[in-house]
Amino acid sequence: MMQQQQSSVVALEGTDPVLVGLVSNRLHSMLDEQQAALVNTAFSPVVRESYDLACAVFDSRGSMIGQSSGGTPGHINALATGMRHIASRYPAQSMAEGDVLITNDPWMTAGQINDITVATPVFRNHVLVAWFASCCHSPDIGGRILSAAATEVYEEGLRIPILKLRTAEGPNEVLEEIIRVNVRTPDETLGDIYAQVAANQVGARSLLRLMDEYQLDSIDDVAAEIMDRSEAALRNAIEQLTDGTYTAAMECDGFGGQPLTLQVTVTVRGNGITVDYAGSSPQSPFGVNVVLNYTRAYTSFAIKAALAPEVPHNAGSFRPVHITAPEGSVLNCLDPAPVASRHLVGHFLPSLVFEALRPALPEGLPAASADALWMSVWRGNGTTKDESFTLTVFGAGGSGGRPTKDGLTTTGFPTGVRAAPTEVLETLTPLVQTQRELLPDSGGPGKFRGGLGQQLQVRRRGGQAWTVNANIDRVDHPAAGALGGMPGSAGSFTDIQTGEDLPRKSLLRLAPDTHVRFRFPGGGGYQDPFERDIEDVFNDVVNGYISLEAARGMYGVAIEYLGRPDATVRLPESFRIDRNATRTLRGERQ
Repeated sequence: MMQQQQSSVVALEGTDPVLVGLVSNRLHSMLDEQQAALVNTAFSPVVRESYDLACAVFDSRGSMIGQSSGGTPGHINALATGMRHIASRYPAQSMAEGDVLITNDPWMTAGQINDITVATPVFRNHVLVAWFASCCHSPDIGGRILSAAATEVYEEGLRIPILKLRTAEGPNEVLEEIIRVNVRTPDETLGDIYAQVAANQVGARSLLRLMDEYQLDSIDDVAAEIMDRSEAALRNAIEQLTDGTYTAAMECDGFGGQPLTLQVTVTVRGNGITVDYAGSSPQSPFGVNVVLNYTRAYTSFAIKAALAPEVPHNAGSFRPVHITAPEGSVLNCLDPAPVASRHLVGHFLPSLVFEALRPALPEGLPAASADALWMSVWRGNGTTKDESFTLTVFGAGGSGGRPTKDGLTTTGFPTGVRAAPTEVLETLTPLVQTQRELLPDSGGPGKFRGGLGQQLQVRRRGGQAWTVNANIDRVDHPAAGALGGMPGSAGSFTDIQTGEDLPRKSLLRLAPDTHVRFRFPGGGGYQDPFERDIEDVFNDVVNGYISLEAARGMYGVAIEYLGRPDATVRLPESFRIDRNATRTLRGERQ
C-alpha cells in the first residue's frame, strides 16, 4: 500500500465534490463516535485511560478512508496496512453479516502480539460495502510479561492468526476460551475485545444511516476521491522540497548494553519520496525488533508530520512514500524474531527522519525527543486471588525543542499515548506513587528548550513481593540537540534505598519494601542556548524548570535568589537578573 505510484488524482466521473466533502466530514464524526464507544466500554486502563488504540474505516477492498482523532501512529498506520492482509484472507464472498475478525499477528498488523486488531465488515443489501476496525493494546496476552527478554516470538504470548471471532450465530466460544486461559487478565483482555466489537458496530450503524440518507449503494467512489485528494496534497508538499538524497543515523540503547544503530537515507525525486534504512543494525536476539509494517507506520507518519500535517490521513497519503529496510535487520525482522518491545526502536524513526530532512526544510523541524514511550508492567500477588494484579503503566519524557517554541513537557511523541492518573493506578492496585513531578534541568538547553522529563517513585502496599518490567530507553543515549542545541538529560531507573541502577527491559523481582525511582529523559534543545531570550530563562528559573546553576552555566544568564533559603514557594519577586554579569557571561561566549 505504501509503494510509490504515479498520482491518480482525477475527479471521478459522476462523483459530486460537495457529496465527497459531506461524506468525508461525516466519516470523521463517525470515527470519533467509534473511538468514544471503545473508550467508554473498555475494561482496562490501557484503553480507557491511556488511549493506546486506533480506530479506522475502510472501503470494500480494505483501503483506509479515515481515522479517529485519537490513537497512535503505530496502531493506525499499521492497521491501514494490516487490513489488506485481513481482506485478502477473508474475501467478500467468504464473509456474511454478523462476522467479526480478529488477529494479533505482529507481521500483519501492529508489530507485537499485545496489540489486538478487530475488524468488522459492513453489509448493505447483503453486499460488503466497508469495514470498521480498531487496534488496541491488550492488558495481557500471556507468555512472558511484556519485555525485551524473549528470544523468539513464541515466548511472548498467544499469537492469533486471522480468525472469525464472531458470526451471526454468536461468538467463537472455543477461541474465547483459548484466550481466557492463556492470559493473566482474562476479564480485562476479553472485555476490551468486546469493546472493540461494540465500537465497530457503532461505526457500522452510523455509516449505513449515512448511505440511506444519500441513497448510496457503495462508498467506494467517494472513498477513492477522498484518498486521491490526500495523495495530491502530499505530493504537492513533496514537490516543494529540493530533490536530493539526505541521510542521518542515531543510536538507541538496544538490550543488555548492546546498542543499536538506526540509519536512514531519504531520497526526494519530484513528487515522491523513498526512505531506505540500509545500514541499520541486524535484528537483535532479543525483543526490540521491528517488523516492516511498524517501520512503515512510523516512517509514513514522520513524512506526513514534517510536510503536510493538515492533510487528512488515509491510504492516499501513503502512496507517495516508498519505504524499505533490509530483510533480517532490526527494522525488518523475520518471523519468529522476538518483537514485544518493538516500540523501543520504532519510536525513534520520526526523529531520525526529521534529522535527515532538516537540510531540505529551512523552516525547520524539531530536535530529537525522548522518543521511546516508557512502559512499565507491574505484577504482584496478594493474600487472595482478587488482590493479585497485572498492570501496564505508560509515561513520557520531553519532546524536542521546535523552531519557534520550546518542546512539550512529559508529552509522548511520536506515540501520543497518555499516562493514567495516579488515582486510577492506586485504586486498581496496591501500587503507591510517592512522587510524580517534573524533573528540573532535564530539557536540553537551547534557544528553544527541550521539553522536561519527570521523576516518578513507586512502592507497594501489603508486604508482598512484586515484579516490574521497565521497558525504557534513552538511558545510555540521550536525545540530541539540533543546530547548536544541547542534548536532553538521560533517563534512569534506580533503587532508592541503594541508589543502584536496576535492570531494564526484563523481569525484575522486587522485595516487599523496595522503593524504585524512574527519571524520564528530556527532549533535545534547538539552536544555541546563549540565544535564548533572557526573560524566558528567568521564567524557567521561577517556574522550577531550570536551576540557577543551569541558567548561568548553560544559558549565560546570572540570576540571584533573594528570598528565604527554606521557602517552599518562591515567588517571581524573590529573583533578580544580574544584567551586568549576564552581559559578561554572554560576551565571553562570543
